[in-house]
Amino acid sequence: MTVRRLLALPVLTAALAAALAGCGIRATEVPTDFGPAPSRVRCSLAEPDAAARDTTGTAVRVLLLCGSSLVTVERTVRVPEGTSGTERRVLVAKGLLAQLSAPPSAAETEARYTTDVPGGITVSGPRTGDPAGTLRLSTAPGDLTSYALAQVVCTVAGSEAAEDDGSVILAGPDERAPRRYTCTDEVRTRPGSNEPPSAVVTGG
Repeated sequence: MTVRRLLALPVLTAALAAALAGCGIRATEVPTDFGPAPSRVRCSLAEPDAAARDTTGTAVRVLLLCGSSLVTVERTVRVPEGTSGTERRVLVAKGLLAQLSAPPSAAETEARYTTDVPGGITVSGPRTGDPAGTLRLSTAPGDLTSYALAQVVCTVAGSEAAEDDGSVILAGPDERAPRRYTCTDEVRTRPGSNEPPSAVVTGG
C-alpha cells in the first residue's frame, strides 16, 4: 500500500462516521451483536374462528389470555327461548363458564390464546339470603388464580349475566359472603398483577 493510500484511510473513516451520524446511527469502533430479534406473540386471529361457535345459540364474547393480557373471542351459548330473569342470567353464566374452561380451538391455540379457568367449574344461582343476582361458583373466587378470576369477571361483566351497572356478584360453595367485582382497563391489560376490585355485598 502506498503512502498516499495510507494517508487517505483516516479521511475515509472520518467521512463514514460523519455520514452515519447524519443518519442518526451511532458509529462504533467494534462490531456489536445484539442477538436475535425478540419473538412477538401474535394475539390476533387471522379471521373469526367459525369452528368455535355454534350458530344456533346466543352470541356472546369471552375473554381468553394471550401473553399477559385478556383478548376477546366470539362464542355462543344456548338459552331456551322464553327464559328470563334470574334463570336466564344463570344459564348465560353457565354457558360462559363452560366456554372459559374449555380448551381453546385449534386456530386460537395457533394464535397463542390460552385459558386459566379450571375445567369442570360450574355456577349456580343465589342461595337464600344472598343478594339478588349472586352467582355461586363451584370454586371460591378467592381460590382462582388472578388470571382466571379476571377472565371470569370480565367475561360475565360484558354479558346478560352482569348487574345493571356492569358489575358481577360472585361467591363460592362455602359460607363466605358474596363480593361485587368490577372489570377495569388495568385488569384487562395486566390480569396477572391486577385483580378485579371487589367489596363484600350483604343483604338478600
